[in-house]
Amino acid sequence: MTSLLWTKSFLFLLSIPCLCSSQPSPSPLRFSAFLDHSNMVFMRWDHDEEEMMTFELQVRTVGWVAFGFSPHGELPGSDIVIGGVFPNGSIYFSDWHAVDEENLKEDKSQDYQLLSLTEDETFTTLRFKRYFQTCDPNDLDITGDTARLISAFGTDDTVQFSKSQRFLKSLFLMRVISPTELNDPKIFFTYDLKLNDFPIPADETTYACTFIPLPILKQKHHIYKFEPIITTHQNRSMVHHILVYACSNGSVLPTGISECYGADPDFALCSQVVVGWAVGGGSYQFPNEAAISIGTPMDPQYIRLEIHYSNFDLIPGLIDNSGIRLYCTPDLRPYDMGVLQTGVFTFPVHFIPPGADAYKSYGLCKSSQFNEMNGTPVPDLKVFGFLLHTHLAGRGLKVVQYRNGEQVRIICEDNKYDFSLQETRDLKEVITIKVGDEILVECNFQTLDRTEITFGGPSTLNEMCLAFLFYYPRNNISSCMGYPDIQQIAHALGQEASDAMEGMIAMNYVEWNNETIKTAEKAAKEADQIVMIKTIDVSVLCFYLAEWLGVGETWSALEFETKEDPGDYRPVSLTSIPVKLLEQ
Repeated sequence: MTSLLWTKSFLFLLSIPCLCSSQPSPSPLRFSAFLDHSNMVFMRWDHDEEEMMTFELQVRTVGWVAFGFSPHGELPGSDIVIGGVFPNGSIYFSDWHAVDEENLKEDKSQDYQLLSLTEDETFTTLRFKRYFQTCDPNDLDITGDTARLISAFGTDDTVQFSKSQRFLKSLFLMRVISPTELNDPKIFFTYDLKLNDFPIPADETTYACTFIPLPILKQKHHIYKFEPIITTHQNRSMVHHILVYACSNGSVLPTGISECYGADPDFALCSQVVVGWAVGGGSYQFPNEAAISIGTPMDPQYIRLEIHYSNFDLIPGLIDNSGIRLYCTPDLRPYDMGVLQTGVFTFPVHFIPPGADAYKSYGLCKSSQFNEMNGTPVPDLKVFGFLLHTHLAGRGLKVVQYRNGEQVRIICEDNKYDFSLQETRDLKEVITIKVGDEILVECNFQTLDRTEITFGGPSTLNEMCLAFLFYYPRNNISSCMGYPDIQQIAHALGQEASDAMEGMIAMNYVEWNNETIKTAEKAAKEADQIVMIKTIDVSVLCFYLAEWLGVGETWSALEFETKEDPGDYRPVSLTSIPVKLLEQ
């Protein structure tokens, strides 16, 4: 073991490889990112079918360089590789792990293979590779979850972590499509959907909404790419998410900017998510097979722009012009795409107990009524991408597909979810969802730092459990979400409740401890689920009351109807549909 002040003369002394012109050029690495805010540490990476990942770091230093994986963002337990070039030209490179904040220990098993290591007057460049799983207990596995990457460097070859520039970066490493694999049309234009000189209120949470017309076009176009517009660095820390919803062409829309979910319910109209961005995300280009259709009579003419601001420091006087930039082209893809919102319906009964090391919430989508809701038979949904969303207490999400009572697959998951990195990700392969399939969204929360119940809601300090599935071809279904019967949960906890409101109030009287937390989680998993389906016209709703996950084999469905009042979520008539859902 050695301290983080590393004074050994070498890790491994290696001869400098001959960089002769006869040597083949290394394979290009498809993905890249800076690992620090000052753009000092640049990383390229790629992976192959043999579960090998190759990294190349270019660091603006002539000293030592370190890179590795952290379990949760801290140094202790991190899996680190250190390398550099000594003044005499010999190179050093070795695999270590951090025992604690003060000590490193060299791994007995050296599982990083050095491919090249060079230094010039400005940069030290390392290229190396390792397997996803090494079987070394001191190495962290590379998985499909969000990775916490640690990087550091010094000005000379004496490794001093405590005095170095050290950086932490959350990154999704299992990307499958690189920008070079996507077709960029020759003809395109951009169209901005944004707020203009909006004064950010000095409030912890603000949802600002406005309605904006889409461009008037003479022929059909496709939106093939979008990117965020964030006006200043300070505003970037306050813009939590930006959503663009398509509006039904029959909707009567208000003007101006207002609170999305405030006194005027019209500002909550339009429920079909078109594109979305959240903190940590960047631009996203749709695959070559599909894009968003605009310009036809069937396409929306207006959108609702929703921006969620989190001004925790109550800073006054800030002006914002944030929004989304759309890239549009007449060069059409084969399919029009859509977005299906799934997960736990945020209102009115989603809750997470305080003091929980781990607590799971479940939201169910049953798609058997999609044809009736859509108005025409719904083709198979070809899902190619996803965006997962919780707030600060979220630690992991999983989306599972069932068919005829059997689990088909895990569509997507992130067991190391990071609130600061919410981005649209591509699936490794396109998967098919058929009408009648069930989609279960499971969210794992941790509330060890909270003493009060966390309820579902729009504030960053509230919680959400959502998964947005990107698919083609497009249909009229905008969302399919569920929530457990809160009365059943209240009764399992020994509380009296005659309706949902009393059930929610009863949660405040529970003495929360490990036992009651587990009881609540089990009850929420086994309780009947109320499933609500919406179309792009928010006035068309469909409800289900479902017994699931081994409790029973009968689904009770509340038939869909058109509501005169979109805010009226009371169910109507009752039917039954036999189905069995596999217990997890």
